[in-house]
Amino acid sequence: MPVPEHFDVLIVGAGISGIDGAYHLKKECPGKSFVMLEALESFGGTWHWHKYPGIRSDSDLYTFGYGFKPWIGAPIATAAEILKYLGDVIAENDLVPHIRYRHRVAQARWSSTDNLWYIEASDDKGRAAAFTCNFLWMCQGYYRHAEGYTPDWPGMDEFRGPVVHPQTWPEGLNYANKRVLVIGSGATAATLVPAMAPDSAHVTMLQRSPTYFFPDRNRNRLADTLRELDVDEEIVHDIVRRKIVRDQAKFLERAIADPETVKADMLRGLSPFLSDAEIEKNFTPNYRPWRQRIALVPDADLFRALQSGKASVVTDEIARFTETGVQLKSGKEIATDIVVTATGFNICPLGDVRFIVDGKTVTFSETVTYRGMMFTGLPNLVWIFGYFRAASWTLKADLVARFVCRLLNAMGARGAKKVSVELRPEDEGMELAAWVDTEVFNPGYLQRGMQLLPRRGNKPEWEPSQDYVWEKEALPRVSFDDPIFVFRDTQTAPAENPAERKKI
Repeated sequence: MPVPEHFDVLIVGAGISGIDGAYHLKKECPGKSFVMLEALESFGGTWHWHKYPGIRSDSDLYTFGYGFKPWIGAPIATAAEILKYLGDVIAENDLVPHIRYRHRVAQARWSSTDNLWYIEASDDKGRAAAFTCNFLWMCQGYYRHAEGYTPDWPGMDEFRGPVVHPQTWPEGLNYANKRVLVIGSGATAATLVPAMAPDSAHVTMLQRSPTYFFPDRNRNRLADTLRELDVDEEIVHDIVRRKIVRDQAKFLERAIADPETVKADMLRGLSPFLSDAEIEKNFTPNYRPWRQRIALVPDADLFRALQSGKASVVTDEIARFTETGVQLKSGKEIATDIVVTATGFNICPLGDVRFIVDGKTVTFSETVTYRGMMFTGLPNLVWIFGYFRAASWTLKADLVARFVCRLLNAMGARGAKKVSVELRPEDEGMELAAWVDTEVFNPGYLQRGMQLLPRRGNKPEWEPSQDYVWEKEALPRVSFDDPIFVFRDTQTAPAENPAERKKI
């Protein structure tokens, strides 16, 4: 193992969360040295990795983008547009020297004797790289890029055509004049169908159950009006961002209070594009509007593809694959040349990195989360797990970035080399539950991976909130004098013995 390089802060991942963290570190902790380790050959994370046709955001860029960098394009953006935006942020803030590409972290080992994280990584040629850091900031996302989730249907090996997952889209896949079957009904499927339909013979979207879709023009009327009035772009961005946040919060509040009315309103929004019979058969979900993320359809492109006759939707379940397609449980068969499994992803908390604290391997699911970002038993560490229900992921990443900078500055002011979150005496016997209540939010990827995630308590500080409007007020008010935060220094306190750590 080579001699480790040392940094005050080590950020894992150069995607939208990591770049956000690096920006705030430079601005709010200017004396801290830091490095970003990115496993891929370039920045962008999801937006660099995914190559499937039509790849675009499913959140508006006024809130999915950064508060400090105005967005001036269409609200729903392509991967290329997002990458350009992120590249501009990197260039404008001189972040290039801080990024190490092709560095995949395999193990992070904490020593309470040294108050350091020891990081083991390797490049794309398998060469070892080593680092030490005082603080570890995990910004690598929450799913495994290189391995999407595909159910194991009977007979898949009999199908004579290609079966591809959007996350691992093969370069040069030819679907011109081919019959394409897209399995799934989420945002990815809704992107693929209109993108592939013009060139294919026909695209069929096969869904087990319908999803809520919200068709709208890919423009923001308020932003357009403000620009017509020659309002500065930074002001446009801030005003539009605030309005979108308010509107999202009001929608969620209304959806929870009166789900049937909201459901009726959403289905009514499909009437300009589909018949009542089609809406009833293929676009009426059996769950309440707030239990899964709602997929926005920019410029109604999915529905226009259906109107054109180049695409169709089938609601049924797969019995088995055949040589030429799939046999459905209803007895019908869909003949196809290519199958695309837009069936979700696999959660990998903290990037499949092995964590060791004072010689003991950490089982992430046995920890308790502090506000969805810190964890009992893992000192000097924060993980970005953004919003995934109504608000955009980046809104949480930005709040956490500001929190981390405050925490680092508080450690400096106290002369502390170690900070951990620990249960207080009043938390004794606190009821613990899974990361998310599936009665509130139940997408498939969370249900499949819930056992891998930390536990939550029944108090706000021990829960991963999905309420941005509340958290944007609550997080900046967090006091580091709260006994949840335990600051230590090797000069003034003995190293913690993990065997003596209280179990719950």
